Order: sequence, then C-alpha cells, then structure tokens
Amino acid sequence: MHIDASRRISIQRRICDLVAAASRLTPKGGLRPATYATIFGLIAATGLRRSEALQLRYGDINLDSAVLTIRNTKFRKSRHVPMHATVVAALRRYLELRARHGALSKDSPLFLSSEGGFISERRINKIFQKLRTKHGWAPRGGHREVRIHDLRHTFICRRVQLWHEHGADIDNRMAALSTYVGHAKISDTYWYLTAVPELMAVSGRRFELFAANVGGDHRV
Repeated sequence: MHIDASRRISIQRRICDLVAAASRLTPKGGLRPATYATIFGLIAATGLRRSEALQLRYGDINLDSAVLTIRNTKFRKSRHVPMHATVVAALRRYLELRARHGALSKDSPLFLSSEGGFISERRINKIFQKLRTKHGWAPRGGHREVRIHDLRHTFICRRVQLWHEHGADIDNRMAALSTYVGHAKISDTYWYLTAVPELMAVSGRRFELFAANVGGDHRV
C-alpha cells in the first residue's frame, strides 16, 4: 500500500500555511502572532490536545532534555512528551520573545493571552476560524469544517503512515503512540485510523479486536 503523495503534500502545505498565517497576525513582530504560530506548530508536531497546549506552564518545558510535561489531562493523568529538535528550537525562539512580556516563573502561562493569563479555547477557536476562512479550507472527513483537532488527528495518522512505509512492526509501536498522545486505551488510537482509507489496511485485524471496547466519542 502506498499513501497518496499529493494528499500528503496538501496536508503538509496546510499546516505550513496555518503557521505562516498565524505569524502574520497583528501586531507585527509582537507576542500575539508568535504565540499562535507556536501553538499551532506545537500541536501539529506533537499531537497535543488543544487544551493541553493552552494550559502549558513555563515549568512544564525542559528544553535541555527536549521533554514536555503534560499535567492532569483529560483523564486526570500526566505524561512526558519527547520533542523533536526542531520543536525545541521553535520553543526556544518563542521563549526569547515571551520573556520580554513578563517575568517567567515555573507557574507562568507559557502561551500568554492579551490579558496576561492563559488563552481560552474560545479565543484560539476564533483565531483558527479566521485563518481557516481566509485560506478557504474545506473539510475532508465527516465534519462540517476543518478543526484544530485535525492537527492531532493528522499527527497520529502520519506517524502510522511513516512506520508502514519503513516496514516497522506497527502493532508493537501503537502502544507507545497511544501513551504519547495520552489515550486511555490503545483502541482509541486505532479509532483515528478509520477516518483515513489508506490506513484501514494498516489497522486491519487489530482494530477489529479493539473496536469492541470503543464507546462514545474519543476524538477530543
């Protein structure tokens, strides 16, 4: 099985366009555009939930170890999220600017709102909607519009695609991926693959075993 290259390029271009558009928000050269560009890039690169990214504190980041600590998440669990060197570099650049807008303690919000606190989900949704509308993006799945959550979905599916292309033992690696993204059950991670036709063959028999345990909406 081969993943449609044009589709892959299109998704990657959308992510790059989103980050670039966020970086052009006003005020030019200010903290706001850097904040939203970094949030969207971080979610796309790590598969964090929107709420997890928004609630990050300065003390949750260890750039020397390249690890994020995600605390008290959706299922009241905490986890460590290793970061790629490019993500570390992007966060380092952001923190240089962030430090000019208020002292940083371990409990300080990493992503600062204009009011000086944490950014609300309502606020980031509004920004995302503005950028999405500007680019005229149309949804490809069963949802009426492109969502921030689709960045997380893309991260998970892309990781599985890469493993498949390199001949990795996907079943053995799915448990690690499930832990990385903070799913309560590995079946929740397999569920994401059902929205991508090319990956149905990858999940195959294994998903059938886990699907019986999936209940409700595990997508957020």
